[in-house]
Amino acid sequence: MQEEQHAPTLEEVSDRTLNGLRSLGNQRFVLSPFSEHFSRWLVDVRNVVFEFESSPAISVDDQFLKERSQILSNAEVDLEERRRKEATLDGITKDLSGNRILLDRIEEEYAERAKEIEGRKAREIKRLSSNIDGLKEELGRIARIKTGIFRRVSEKAKAQKEAEATQRLNSEQEELESATQQFNAEKEKLRDEYGKNKQPVIKQMQDQQKEIETLEIDGSLETRRAACDALINTVEGLLQRGRSSPH
Repeated sequence: MQEEQHAPTLEEVSDRTLNGLRSLGNQRFVLSPFSEHFSRWLVDVRNVVFEFESSPAISVDDQFLKERSQILSNAEVDLEERRRKEATLDGITKDLSGNRILLDRIEEEYAERAKEIEGRKAREIKRLSSNIDGLKEELGRIARIKTGIFRRVSEKAKAQKEAEATQRLNSEQEELESATQQFNAEKEKLRDEYGKNKQPVIKQMQDQQKEIETLEIDGSLETRRAACDALINTVEGLLQRGRSSPH
């Protein structure tokens, strides 16, 4: 007995082609680098389309051939662009690592300089505060001096001593206030400089991290799905033209 081979009908060929394209349009690549799967995917899509074209049940026209060629060409170009972007991942990762090191260096330098300013401020304030305390004690001693005709110190001399000590005290207090303002201004200037140095690096790191996260996701899915959707429309368009043409 001779086994009869069943020739697929137009409906069977169409269903198999459309289902194949839908499946390939929704195919996800789980592991990176995703570009390693692009060539195989394109071969699979072409095989589905060419199997459709070569079926005796299908009669393709020039419009179909032109449309499917353009869709496959566009998909190949888009995936190649995606491949080039993925190839930059290692470089972006290295740049991000370098920026982390740079940011750490900026942080350390800021901490060292801030500590140095605080040290100078503490020493200067301690010196001036000690002088002020000494002058206050001196004024206290002067205040306790007794004056009179038969005393060694006259009222005039005591008043002069008080005036001189008070003047020195006021001068030291003004210097203390001025020194505090100068150190605070120096710290503020350092903080502004630190911010100006840090912000561009942080912005660049954020952009790099975002780009890495984008490249670590299968960003080709949208392109591949769009290509398969376009091929489905092209196939359905051909079938519709076939049904509309006179037999």
